Amino acid sequence: MQRGKALAHCGLVLLSLWLCIQSVPISVDKSSDKPEKEELQPPQSAETGLHYDRYLREVIEFLEKDPHFKEKLKTANMEDIKNGKLSKELNFVHHNFRTKLDELKREEMNRLRMLIKAKHDIQGGKGWKVDHQALLRQFEHLNHMNPDTFEVEDLDRLIKSATKDLENYDKSRHDNFKNYEMMKEHERRERLKAMSEEDRKKEEQLYEEMRKKHADHPKVHHPGSEDQLKEVWQEADGLDPDDFDPKTFFKMHDNNGDGFLDETELEALFTKELEKVYNPENEEDDMVEMEEERLRMREHVMSEVDTNKDRLVSLNEFMAATKKEEFTEKEEWETLDQNPLYTEEEMLEFERHLVNEERDINKKTAELQRQREELERKQEELNAQRIGLQQAVEHMERTKAQSMKAEVNQGGAPVADADRAPGLSQPVQEVPVQSHS
Repeated sequence: MQRGKALAHCGLVLLSLWLCIQSVPISVDKSSDKPEKEELQPPQSAETGLHYDRYLREVIEFLEKDPHFKEKLKTANMEDIKNGKLSKELNFVHHNFRTKLDELKREEMNRLRMLIKAKHDIQGGKGWKVDHQALLRQFEHLNHMNPDTFEVEDLDRLIKSATKDLENYDKSRHDNFKNYEMMKEHERRERLKAMSEEDRKKEEQLYEEMRKKHADHPKVHHPGSEDQLKEVWQEADGLDPDDFDPKTFFKMHDNNGDGFLDETELEALFTKELEKVYNPENEEDDMVEMEEERLRMREHVMSEVDTNKDRLVSLNEFMAATKKEEFTEKEEWETLDQNPLYTEEEMLEFERHLVNEERDINKKTAELQRQREELERKQEELNAQRIGLQQAVEHMERTKAQSMKAEVNQGGAPVADADRAPGLSQPVQEVPVQSHS
């Protein structure tokens, strides 16, 4: 869920169409074509959750600073972006920015090499089979055959990889939230098993009361409907609902003035509806569920309004949606508690999976404990050997000292080892040699 929130509120400032993230106003400064050096430090943006997030954001921020590329982006359509036509404009980006992009790519290459080496060492060291293809897929967002310079192919790869990865985001988020809900239910059932019959009945009764209390809330309007937007117009904007004007509403909530409602701007429109159902001070209200509800609302509006599927709502798309029959939808929006996320069979399968996981963990824990005990035993043996060797050395030194002391007591002087003949315990006597004339 944290990964989902990071993407949903991401503040990337360029290439919104092809990155499926967000957009910002693009202003072209035609007074000067020379980039200033002090502007080369990119500002911070929210994370996307991609493993190449930092590289992606820095490339985007530097490209946005080039006046020529800005202008081309401003006039580019979705097809130009997807077929790589926009990427070719990299050839006209100022030399200062190209040099910086080269540096960013080299840094990213080094990061990936270190990451893959670490993963390879860990997997190989534990006897796991190394999936080389999976490791190489981490390079898909750049041309690793050319590790030194950032070229058109690198930008094209970055566009396509980010688009593909972010398009899969919502599905991953659904699966993660489903697992979150099943884990919550599993833990509740485990608590009940540990209770007495009387306490279990009280707990079940309390659970039902809390569930009903959460479900007892004012009507939630369909997100994107006339009633829902009018409620924002009246309560958030402080305007008369009888004066509601869709075009004015759009411009008021296009916070960055770029002519689009991006995902964050859309999600902000649902706050009033969410406050009807969720209150952080209420024990029965789960704030994780509230954020999932917000994202569900955004998905619903996008599916009905975003006709070109660029994850942005243009003024034309918004105005067209207000003329559809669905715009006057009066039925209440079905919240999460009214839409079961899983069946009992799925819940049982989830619990079986948890049992198997726990069994595997216990098995690995026991093996690690066995290895630890074996290492401790070997360490004790080594310590015993070390002590034995130390005692042997001390004994030899004591014997040598006693031998030297005995020689001194017999009236002789201690003889150095070098003065002894090999194999003899007595010093070598010098024999006088007669000279011959």
